Amino acid sequence: MNHRTRMDWMFLWSCLLRYSYLRLEKICLKSTLKAIPGFGWAMQVAAFIFIQRKWEEDKLHFGNMLDYFCDIHEPLQLLIFPEGTDLTDETKARSDTFAEKNGLQKYEYVLHPRTTGFTFIVDRLRDGNNLDAVHDITVAYPQNIPQTEKHLLCGNFPKEIHFHVCRYSVESLPTSREDLQLWCQKRWEEKEKRLRQFYEGKKYFDVSGRSKIPPCKSELRVLVVKCISLLYWTFFTFSAIALLYMYSFVRWYFVIVVVIFTVQERLFGGLELIELACHQFFNRRRLSNVNRC
Repeated sequence: MNHRTRMDWMFLWSCLLRYSYLRLEKICLKSTLKAIPGFGWAMQVAAFIFIQRKWEEDKLHFGNMLDYFCDIHEPLQLLIFPEGTDLTDETKARSDTFAEKNGLQKYEYVLHPRTTGFTFIVDRLRDGNNLDAVHDITVAYPQNIPQTEKHLLCGNFPKEIHFHVCRYSVESLPTSREDLQLWCQKRWEEKEKRLRQFYEGKKYFDVSGRSKIPPCKSELRVLVVKCISLLYWTFFTFSAIALLYMYSFVRWYFVIVVVIFTVQERLFGGLELIELACHQFFNRRRLSNVNRC
């Protein structure tokens, strides 16, 4: 998926809620986000893949997490941003410099993708028999573009979000790493062309000037989920504030939870790493017992 704003991953949830399974999604994102109270802790519990954005440091962790997902045979939707960061004037300048050094086309609407991580993920999941397709998602904002969390906090929500999705089965993907890198670069050339036509045209991905909306799993189901979520989080927020104000033991519980999450991250690196370590430990024990037999 192209990374137009820092909030693209969250806006994609509305699409997944209608056409896929939101609970299966995991995101590859920078490691500093795991330290955010509440949100970062939830991402740790969900076993998101946190990276340093330095391939020498990330390769081993990537491999361990992907092998873990393959071992437990859990259906996986992994969202990655091959561009590595969102589109800003600064990141575009770096992308243009990269293009000049490598004799590539300069892009206006996307950044040049980093193909090393993409090819590694595809190869690892394919080897682990846990990949059935790659979905190429292009996101565009025809009106206002909320670049950061600050824009959302100020009430600047996007009035419209358009997604263009292409599905490529695993059988259609190149088998060699070099061809897979070229395949990824080709998709980004198409994204640039698609987004140029979008923003310079009628701001629709379809040439007819109308959005094609595939049948939803169930609009009623989506409405029910949204209503229940709104009611739950409203009730939870006000109840939590009231309980913290009224009862000292709730305040102590809150402090203990904060301390536990903070300390475990400092000592072990995060709950997802503890989960991974436990899996590797019990897997080694199981293999050891099998060898003895």
